[in-house]
Amino acid sequence: MTFENVGEELLFVATSDIAARTKGRSMLLSDYSPRTSLGWVPANLGIGPLGHIVENIPYGSSGDLRLLPDHNAVTRIPSIGEKPPLNIVFADLIEPDGTPWAACPRTFLKKAVAELADTYGLKAKVTFEHEFVDISDNREHHPFSLEEFRRAEPMGTQLMNILSAAGLQPETWLPEYGRHQFEVTLQPTDPVTAADRAVLVREIVYDVFEQAGKEASFAPTVSPGSAGNGVHVHFGLSDLEGNQICFDSTKPGRLSDKAAKFAAGIVKYAPALTALFAPLVTSYDRLAPHNWSTARAFLGLQNREALLRIPPTNELDGRDPAPQLHFEFRASDIGVNPWILVGIILRAGMQGLAEDLPPQPIVIGELDLAGEHMGLSELPRDLQSALELLLANDVVSSWFAPEFLATFEAIKRDEIAFLKGRTPNELCEVYNSVY
Repeated sequence: MTFENVGEELLFVATSDIAARTKGRSMLLSDYSPRTSLGWVPANLGIGPLGHIVENIPYGSSGDLRLLPDHNAVTRIPSIGEKPPLNIVFADLIEPDGTPWAACPRTFLKKAVAELADTYGLKAKVTFEHEFVDISDNREHHPFSLEEFRRAEPMGTQLMNILSAAGLQPETWLPEYGRHQFEVTLQPTDPVTAADRAVLVREIVYDVFEQAGKEASFAPTVSPGSAGNGVHVHFGLSDLEGNQICFDSTKPGRLSDKAAKFAAGIVKYAPALTALFAPLVTSYDRLAPHNWSTARAFLGLQNREALLRIPPTNELDGRDPAPQLHFEFRASDIGVNPWILVGIILRAGMQGLAEDLPPQPIVIGELDLAGEHMGLSELPRDLQSALELLLANDVVSSWFAPEFLATFEAIKRDEIAFLKGRTPNELCEVYNSVY
């Protein structure tokens, strides 16, 4: 059956869970109205990457929630292959009486955005870079090449056109360094919309590659020793009138005092946040020196091994660098829910402002871990250690509802136990099948 004779279109009312998997319920599009909400179950939050509700979570068989659509977050994705068009609306999770559910990931981000505005008079613009690998392609590969770009056709052209038609504002599509690795980027927008779009990019990539008989994986490493797949977050700050506040040509890195304090909070709390932004067992194969990933928790000028990078500005033809200056958070991967990821970046930055932290040293040039930079703060080297650091940090823990944190802990402990003793190949295969 092709989509021409399926009949009326459906609407998928969506959320994204701790495992960054898109879930929800569908309904006839014609039944959708401003009063729409659909039932949901609190225990669903406890479904980890391995696909089952884990034990020792604060939710059981009782209890109910509602998926409340955000009517400003409706997207129509054109048909892909034999699949009909997808209408999707992102929802906030609420209690049956309409109060926000304390463990809703999307509400977590919304609250961070509101606090950034209300307490600090700031707003952010955000976008994501996604890297992924065509794990079904066994041919030889040459990084960044036109040959690799052409081999991916017509998928690349289809992907960019579908993203554009869906209103996601794609920016670039390119073959990356890793074997049959690609990257897709979008234009910046407000934090919630950017995170919503990150959820959609993943689903659209899966569909485009699947309809071509290919298999895409966003897993942190798709095979032992392979180039890592990151999910990088670019973000800039402005006042509530839209005036950029990051740039000061007289300061190190051209960072204003306020932007430097914001960055300092992210660097300071990165070790405690690692379990959240790198939440898979194989995440730690990627977070190592000489991987062009995150080698340490530091602020770097145009350095691709920095946790937080200050990218270059384009000053050709007299372009103004001030509105361009922003940060790139490079340590995260596909295992983290995009709403949680942007939320913790904003929360950590605000903590830097609240604590009036001094600016972090800015690493310029290559990293020298045997000498000048050996004292830089290290990130935990495995998921177990990262989880313990998270749970021991009262500041970071205070950002979350206790029920959310308890569920996250249970999922990760279940995951660690299930994967213990697996070979590196087996670990990669497990996550390739999920992400």
